[in-house]
Amino acid sequence: MRYAIVIERAGQNFSAYVPDLPGCVATGSTELEAEEEIRSAIAFHIEGLREDGLPVPQPESRVDYVEVSA
Repeated sequence: MRYAIVIERAGQNFSAYVPDLPGCVATGSTELEAEEEIRSAIAFHIEGLREDGLPVPQPESRVDYVEVSA
């Protein structure tokens, strides 16, 4: 599966979350570290859902950029 992730600056660090997996979050001191951590968090989150007998949400979010003139 391919999930969209969002990585944001959070003070001196970066945070990441998955819109299609509520509660699945990670942090890192760099963008790359946050991305690596969210990959692990996704696997752990899905494993936990399966162990609890809960459905694994399908990826539905789409990521895109828009140009804005200010």
